Amino acid sequence: MTQKEKTRLHKRNKNRERYDLSALLASNPELANHVKPNKYGEDSIDFADPSAVKLLNKALLNHYYGIANWDFPDTNLCPPIPGRADYIHHIADLLCENNYGNIPTGDKIICYDIGVGANCIYPIIGVTEYSWNFIGSDIDPKSIESAEKIVASNPSLVGKVELRLQEDRSDVFYGVIGREEKVDLCICNPPFHSSRDEAEKGSRRKVKNLTGKTVEKPVLNFAGISDELICEGGELKFILNMIKESRNYLRNFLWFSTLVSKKSNVKSIFDKLKKSGAKSIRTIPMGTGNKSTQLVAWTFHTKEEQKEWCEERWG
Repeated sequence: MTQKEKTRLHKRNKNRERYDLSALLASNPELANHVKPNKYGEDSIDFADPSAVKLLNKALLNHYYGIANWDFPDTNLCPPIPGRADYIHHIADLLCENNYGNIPTGDKIICYDIGVGANCIYPIIGVTEYSWNFIGSDIDPKSIESAEKIVASNPSLVGKVELRLQEDRSDVFYGVIGREEKVDLCICNPPFHSSRDEAEKGSRRKVKNLTGKTVEKPVLNFAGISDELICEGGELKFILNMIKESRNYLRNFLWFSTLVSKKSNVKSIFDKLKKSGAKSIRTIPMGTGNKSTQLVAWTFHTKEEQKEWCEERWG
């Protein structure tokens, strides 16, 4: 089988090349039940099957990241590992610019993951790749409980990830981040649908792209309970609220960031950030496969204040 690079992925992404199926099967033998020839006659995974996707991700985390224990309810979102890793690598590059061209690593970096989810994926990648410390919040107590089990069952994560329940679903920072806390950056993968109908339309489109078949009631191939995929007003309303709240935490954070899945939302987000007084706004294009997203990051610190932050915390 020829090895092709997924050139749209970040240069440090462990999955730029095609998956090494033999190595993944050795990591998770159960995956063999879901391997079959694709339309080119090559062995592949059925990406339209949620069970196959979850087993594949377990194997990826085991083989490439040394995470032996990763389980959560099948009703929760099962994330695509390469795309999640890309976010962490791109945001690491942003911190690199503040640190004389070197990526800051270790306990000195604290990252806040808004909506950590039952799978705890961003902290897993951030800890294993850069040894950062994480605060993860979620509005669902069961997701927090699941993430805590993942952390407790993997020695490399113990003491590196703190999970906090967000009791008010209308808040992003309030009730989770203390007024005196200092956090170097926040990351967020917001719910991007505004209704269940919109989510199902997206799933039908995804299944058709993967299989060529039209289905009326698709099974989500990356699963996901409603709070992980749907919020009132969708992605844009969530991010605009996040920006509004971030203004009240401008001295607590060096950088704020979020994924933006719909390019049409970027202008409204930029306008809101400018009105909020952001000193620097960055847009970083990201993409895996046929999907393109934007990573938008902002800070309320001037260049001089950014330098002071880094010298005090990372020096």
